[in-house]
Amino acid sequence: MPRSQTQKIRRRRRVDGLAVVAGAIRLASGVSFLVTPEAANRLWGDEEQPEATTSLLLRSMGYRDALIGGLLIWSGVRPGGSSAGWFLASAGADAADLAGGLANHDRMTPSQRARGLGGAAVGIAIGVIGAARAVLRPRA
Repeated sequence: MPRSQTQKIRRRRRVDGLAVVAGAIRLASGVSFLVTPEAANRLWGDEEQPEATTSLLLRSMGYRDALIGGLLIWSGVRPGGSSAGWFLASAGADAADLAGGLANHDRMTPSQRARGLGGAAVGIAIGVIGAARAVLRPRA
């Protein structure tokens, strides 16, 4: 096979590793909120047993995160696919979480602030950086 054809095949098969890793983390987080919302809630710093409304919101976050995470992985492994849009969706979800956390800042423990607000800020940064990388990457 001529070298130019081999290079084209390699370019088309390039995986966006950041999309796969970020998507896997978001997918795992989402699945944890769906399978064991109480344990996931404790992991994020809440010591109390969640009420019915809280449990509903935890499961909603789980569906959201699992969907965005799965589609971020899918876009990262798709030949020639751009993951920029799913990185932005991920950043947007974290921005919404950050806004909600800031609105309840005074009601949160220091541990909850660090995990919730810090995690959301890191998620926004990864989403924006990932989207920028995906747009700036050379395409096949």
